[in-house]
Amino acid sequence: MDFAPSKRGTLGVEWELQLVDRSSRDLVAAAPAVLARIDDERVKGEFLQNTVELVTGIHDSTESAIAEVRELRDLVLDAADAEGVDVIGSGTHPTAQWRGQPVSDSPRYRRLIEHGGSWAERLLIFGVHTHVGMDRPERQTIPVLHALLDHLPLILALSASSPYWAGHDSGYASQRAMLFQQIPNAGLPPEMPDWATWERVAHDLVHVGAADGLTELRWDVRPSPRLGTVEARIADGAPSLAHIHAVTALTHCLVEERMRAIDAGDAPERIPSWLVRENRWRTARFGLDAVMITTADGATMRVAEVLHSTLERLEPIAEELGATEGIAAAVQVLADGGSAAQQREAMIAGGMEGVLEHLVETMRA
Repeated sequence: MDFAPSKRGTLGVEWELQLVDRSSRDLVAAAPAVLARIDDERVKGEFLQNTVELVTGIHDSTESAIAEVRELRDLVLDAADAEGVDVIGSGTHPTAQWRGQPVSDSPRYRRLIEHGGSWAERLLIFGVHTHVGMDRPERQTIPVLHALLDHLPLILALSASSPYWAGHDSGYASQRAMLFQQIPNAGLPPEMPDWATWERVAHDLVHVGAADGLTELRWDVRPSPRLGTVEARIADGAPSLAHIHAVTALTHCLVEERMRAIDAGDAPERIPSWLVRENRWRTARFGLDAVMITTADGATMRVAEVLHSTLERLEPIAEELGATEGIAAAVQVLADGGSAAQQREAMIAGGMEGVLEHLVETMRA
């Protein structure tokens, strides 16, 4: 399989943002107008016309990537202000209804609707994707994918920002994670112990017509041969720069940690696939308060505690990657309880209007 050349540990970030009416705070199909004002290829349209996506270039450090994210966020805020709309970032919009949301005119999106049916129409969801470069893909890609799957609860819990769906509390910290897995080739990837299995799975899925191409494999974590990266896609939309900084730094450091183990010839014991699936559900449901299974014999620990110890363990790597501020941001998100909990606090204080106002203000922080 062709895998684009990529420098080890380089980083790219994608952030999906929602455009909302300034009065009602409902989603508004303003992306075409906002994009026309920006006219920058790093800010793109997405599946729905209420969404813009920020796409960074390639960076050598977390801090450099986040500096570009800040620049792009400011471009969007300025253009949105000129159009009289606001911007929020969360895994779902708290009140919007999925029916009737204008879909962007694209053959790819039309195929998604035709193939996925009503579940595809329900994809009123927003995320953060982090790409990390592989310079020896046949050796690194699958072990790195395994590392991110093993740590999936930490990335999901840190990012969980979608407790509300269609005006109601879903009971989940990440309703987005539950929705996205309903469409074909989404959710957890199939079991792939090595590079040869990945090549066979990718070939067979396309060959039998289960996917039109590798970009249609929308797994929580996936190889991205076109870009020469492994891409983590599990994170909910980030409500603020601090949140996306935290998620990016955590992901970047976890990948580098595993690549150093590969260099040293170490092969950390895999977490069984059933356990990864169970931990994914627990974390989507309870967020930072989830109790995750840490070993196959049933040992458990709160996700928040595992995340705290992991952030401490990653500090030396973060110093070398230029990710110390991002790890500090993750520590602060953890201390604050995460976005899902903050949105529920805003609901208690000010109802759904309070939740939406909180998200608007957080985006500008």
